[in-house]
Amino acid sequence: MTAPRRWLIAIVATALLGTAVALAPVSRAGAAEAEVEGLQMPAWLTRDGKRLPLEVGSQLRNGDTISTGAGSRVLLRLPEGSAVKLGENARFELNEMMQKRDGARRFFSASLGVPQGAFRFTTAPEQKSQFTRTIDIKLATVTASITGTDLWGKSTTEQEVVALIDGGITAARRGEAPVALTETRTVYVAPRDSPRTGIQTITLAQLNAFAQETEMQAGAGVAARGGSWKVYAARTPNKEEPSRSMDGWPTRATRQPSSLRYFKASRSTRCASLGC
Repeated sequence: MTAPRRWLIAIVATALLGTAVALAPVSRAGAAEAEVEGLQMPAWLTRDGKRLPLEVGSQLRNGDTISTGAGSRVLLRLPEGSAVKLGENARFELNEMMQKRDGARRFFSASLGVPQGAFRFTTAPEQKSQFTRTIDIKLATVTASITGTDLWGKSTTEQEVVALIDGGITAARRGEAPVALTETRTVYVAPRDSPRTGIQTITLAQLNAFAQETEMQAGAGVAARGGSWKVYAARTPNKEEPSRSMDGWPTRATRQPSSLRYFKASRSTRCASLGC
């Protein structure tokens, strides 16, 4: 491609396509305890009192808090391999994460807070035997204790819900005796202003409806490692024009951050590939 002989600037913006995009990891100070693997914006990381936009590749540690906005989803990977998915308008707190080894045995413990919003915690079958786990997931007033399983939960102003998908958990509201859930598709429900209901059984359709609240939404601009990306380019007479020109670009529609790169065009600018 050959540009006319005049002063111009090329603007290149990366836009998210489909359900994934490849983004560079974000380095953080201190030891990493968990990592952000997928993200449907908007979402934020709060650390040491500072609130910053969450990014794919962000390394998370004890004391960090993740907050999601309307329409948002987040996929986190804990250091022992379990996955945590968050739905919109959620708050997730990482505390007391610790790994240790005793000979060939490996141990992982953590206290994970979800005082608001929906979440899903999953340990893949092949990962269950790799660690001995002691994990508490704390909603506003209910705590689910797990050793390696698949469960979904949600905390709202009206009630707290914990649904067992696979494995087994113990759920207890503050001040009440713990209740064991061992059957697939059983649900523990604790209304905020009344005694908890008995253990309920839900249909597969109901469980799938729950799960959709924490699943990434195809076509909604999801960032993930190993995804695709696209370059948009334009010519403008100055550097002020790009911000106005980008208003209708796909990056705005998917609420994803764009990256601007400026090139001063000389007599002739040839592009043999996207890396020019």
